[in-house]
Amino acid sequence: MPVPAPRTVEPPAALPDAGLTLLVIEDDPGGSLSGPGMAEMTGAAGKPVRIRTARNLTEAERLLTDDVQCILLDLALPPLECGGGGVPVGRVTGGRHPMDELETLRQVLRLAPHHAVLALTAEADAERAAEAVRVGAQDYLFRDELDGRVLSRAIRYAVERKRADFAQRQLTETRLLAQENARLERGLLPNPLLAGSDLRFAARYRPGRSRALLGGDFYDTVRTPDGTVHAMIGDVCGHGPDEAALGVELRIAWRALTLAGLCGDELLDTLQQVLEHERADEEIFATLCTVDMAPDGRSAALCLAGHPAPLLARPGQAPALLPQDDGGPALGLLRDARWPHREVELGDAWSLLMYTDGLIEGKVGTGSRRLGQEGMVDLVARQIKDGLRGEELLDASVTEVRSLNGGELTDDLAVLLLERG
Repeated sequence: MPVPAPRTVEPPAALPDAGLTLLVIEDDPGGSLSGPGMAEMTGAAGKPVRIRTARNLTEAERLLTDDVQCILLDLALPPLECGGGGVPVGRVTGGRHPMDELETLRQVLRLAPHHAVLALTAEADAERAAEAVRVGAQDYLFRDELDGRVLSRAIRYAVERKRADFAQRQLTETRLLAQENARLERGLLPNPLLAGSDLRFAARYRPGRSRALLGGDFYDTVRTPDGTVHAMIGDVCGHGPDEAALGVELRIAWRALTLAGLCGDELLDTLQQVLEHERADEEIFATLCTVDMAPDGRSAALCLAGHPAPLLARPGQAPALLPQDDGGPALGLLRDARWPHREVELGDAWSLLMYTDGLIEGKVGTGSRRLGQEGMVDLVARQIKDGLRGEELLDASVTEVRSLNGGELTDDLAVLLLERG
């Protein structure tokens, strides 16, 4: 038997200026609402309360339209047997267990999950009335004390309480979803594999999207069994969740291919194929910078695919950018592309800063001038001159870039720092 689709849970309707509509479910609806004072029952702005009556849940389901704000349920009404999909088909006859006293209420709550519900009972059943609230009713009323003013006030209170409960539940669900997304995104950030290396590693990451932990920037660092340390940083064009997902895919693919022994054009060509198969649009591309450091740490092979060159700082020398005039195109732009590798000397002691354009494209002051690579080099040089290294150097650099920009950066930002000696 096919499973019926669940009823859509929508927020409770706001109290209308034109008045209230009450659905009464009772064997004798006229009995409870015909007492003295019932004529005084009014809704918003003194408008009379519109009343619909149902003798059982089958009639109630037919009368339960969107303009109904509240349900008044007589707890003495016996429950109905439910057929396929929870549709009431007949009255339960005999053999009821004491725990089933509120089964009718439970059926109403399943039937009308976004409506306020008032439980109606005799004063002698006060304990069952309180239990009805614990089960899900917004309030209870005693039949012998019912009058128009009491009922109209109870209806308005029940509707507002239902709306408050719904808002609180939505807020809780949103918070839980945000926490789950945060755990997921944190799990997708890289954990560098540098066991056995004497290099020190630090990184900073800031997505440009509000309330996100991942952007289109990506980075990673691994050490292969031959002692070579491979570092990579890249940037998928765009700032949405699709670009963030693609960045994660490229990072994981790079790590797997690197650990499998691929390098040079073969590695980048395979990454380009991954990008072409996974991107949502043919206009999407990704820039990439890879640095493969020799096991002795004194030299490295640099490859640029449309990405800005890293910054190298050595003791006694001014920080400077590595050569960037013979790089290849970004991934995803040209078929059969080639990406030249350049050998660079690092020396005994050095700091290598790899970054995405989020670090250099922030503004300087209130005008349109950008920080640029030259401004970034000067900024980092000042920080190093002040004796900053590692984590402190990254924190100070990112903080100053944000300060120069006059606030949070709008572009994704990733910075990776490797140091030796």
